[in-house]
Amino acid sequence: MKAWRLPPPVLLLLPAVIVLAAIVLLPLLLSLYSSFTPFRLTRPETIYDWVGFRNYERIFTDADFWIAFGRTVLLLTVALNLEMLLGLGLAMLVERFSRGQRILRTILMFPMMFSPILVGFQFKFMFNDNIGLVNNALQSLGLTDSAIPWLIDGTLAFIAICAAEIWSSTSVFAIFILAGLMAMPRDPLEAARVDGCTPWQTFKYVTWPFLMPFAFIAMTIRSLDVARAYDIIKIMTDGGPAGRTEVLWTLIARTAYSDARMGMANAMAYVAILLSIAFTAYFFSQLGKARAQVGADW
Repeated sequence: MKAWRLPPPVLLLLPAVIVLAAIVLLPLLLSLYSSFTPFRLTRPETIYDWVGFRNYERIFTDADFWIAFGRTVLLLTVALNLEMLLGLGLAMLVERFSRGQRILRTILMFPMMFSPILVGFQFKFMFNDNIGLVNNALQSLGLTDSAIPWLIDGTLAFIAICAAEIWSSTSVFAIFILAGLMAMPRDPLEAARVDGCTPWQTFKYVTWPFLMPFAFIAMTIRSLDVARAYDIIKIMTDGGPAGRTEVLWTLIARTAYSDARMGMANAMAYVAILLSIAFTAYFFSQLGKARAQVGADW
């Protein structure tokens, strides 16, 4: 009998599978296990103490966690809606240009090329209360007499973070919606004009229903990014002042590294992942409905 051998495709993929298991699967299993322990970085032996679901029970009664969750949802809602509106406006503006459209599409992608850490430093400097560009511009225009403490006041700091998120990611919506506009057939638009529809009616009943699947694809991608927002907030405010801009992943990082409660932080992370999956499933369901509507109408 011939010796049993693995098929050649499996042999070729085996090194990559081993590497992925070593750097992804094993740490994932270790973090899942440690979420059921009181593991502290300052006391490594606590990783062997099994406490069951105690960490998860504490999360559901932890006010700080749910405040951070609510702030994450607020950031998600504000950022996604404004990004979609601005992206829609930019896409429709670029689509009207017959010349230089390729250059404009390239310019639209520039904000996506910047690292979130770089964007955080850029907007932290812009909203600085002493030498920031925003305060200097407002004072030069005579709109304010004194410097506005953008990153010191909790509400203003949240607005500054939203501005950074929107600037860096509006182009995602603009590119997807522009792709939808370029793929859209012209016959229904011409028929709407012949029937006497106003531009608003044409957009509401013809253009927007066709663009909805493209908008939901962008919204699904961005919802995952905003739900795990960390870099920009860490650089701009580090969750401050006094936790007023703390979101889920900055809270998890502080719990893990500043407070050294790694077991609790891992439990928070898994709850946050489950909540992110729920948001993603919702957007995918809306995407399926939009596709079905387009298929029925077109």
